[in-house]
Amino acid sequence: MTGPLVVFVATYLVIAVRELRFVRLDRPAGAIVGAVAMVVVGGLPTDAALHAIDLHVIILLFGVLVIAAYLREAGFFRFAAYVVLVRARSARSLLFGLVFVAGALSALLVNDTVCVVMTPLVLAVVVEARLPALPYLLALASASNVGGVVSFSGNPQNMIVGAAARGTIGFAQYLALMLPVGALCLFANAAVLAWLFRFDLPAGPLAERSPPRPAIDRVLTAKGLGALALFAVLALAGVSLAGAAMCAAAALLVVARSEEPRQTFAHVDWTLLAFFAGLFVVIAGVAHAGVLDRMFASIAPVIARGDALGTLAFVLFIVIASNIVSNVPLVLVAVAWVPNLPSPEWGYITLAVASTLAGNLTLFGSVANIIVMESAGPRGEIGFWRFLRYGAVVTTVDLALAFGVLALERAIGVPGWLGL
Repeated sequence: MTGPLVVFVATYLVIAVRELRFVRLDRPAGAIVGAVAMVVVGGLPTDAALHAIDLHVIILLFGVLVIAAYLREAGFFRFAAYVVLVRARSARSLLFGLVFVAGALSALLVNDTVCVVMTPLVLAVVVEARLPALPYLLALASASNVGGVVSFSGNPQNMIVGAAARGTIGFAQYLALMLPVGALCLFANAAVLAWLFRFDLPAGPLAERSPPRPAIDRVLTAKGLGALALFAVLALAGVSLAGAAMCAAAALLVVARSEEPRQTFAHVDWTLLAFFAGLFVVIAGVAHAGVLDRMFASIAPVIARGDALGTLAFVLFIVIASNIVSNVPLVLVAVAWVPNLPSPEWGYITLAVASTLAGNLTLFGSVANIIVMESAGPRGEIGFWRFLRYGAVVTTVDLALAFGVLALERAIGVPGWLGL
């Protein structure tokens, strides 16, 4: 057991600190090296390591990334952000508009992609409008995390949960439960940030600003949005998420006609796919050694109560663990625990919601946070403790609101109407 545990800890050290400069390993490389090391130390045989890679998640993620790559090529993300950012009349309306645009885009597409394409435009607008950058960078990062909670395709960890939950809770059931949660949390997110930065955001109308209007390929945008709609329709009809994503992506490849598909494939985040593949092997190896069973056993008696205290214990555990190893690696571990919970369908919902909203607590709690702050350069420089100061308030409010709405939905019988 010692070898797999050492590999597990070393891999998560790389993931948690993002990069160990003395060995030049970033997150994807650390996951791949960790997977190979897990086989070398005997944590898993080679065949078992190959079978540990969940192709349902990899295929789902790939399909969504292809659709997002075409929409990015069409200029859809930048144009959507541009429309809201230049039409806002005050600093606070700009903040609210940014939160809802980023959240809506992240609801069905991978939130990391939304952050990559929107960060430069947000910076350009706030600089021209002579506004402080930090409130808007935090709004973009936190809203992309919150928006991702709405569906099983909104972020990588939800994709993992959605693939694991097939047959227990469907795409449509989860979406119906989470739409009011996502909308209310986005509003609360914007309101909290506006209050936290009330002394930094100027009152009155914004200065006139005219950033260059981003080009948009309307035909390709229509095709990309059509593919996204096809994915949603197929998922709502009960097709597996992986199958729905690949059908939509394949249809878009046929009708796009914008450039050679290999050029679009160049914009797909292959390192994210490699990151997941490596993590699957690392997690399987340490699980095979029994380490994860012992971790879960320490809190299982409380969680097994199935009451409010048990739910609270599970949520707190997920939130804390997500900010130690980041939410995606944590979910890879935790999905194996859910079938043993008193109510697996609510276990999957709790895991998806808690791990997603936990991403706003610390700078390293979500990859989206890191993407925004690092892409912003000097304007995105923020220390761990300062981020935590804002993140603790945002996360606490969002978690309380999200689980309060879910409790209300259960009380009035919404799950029963949805067949849960």
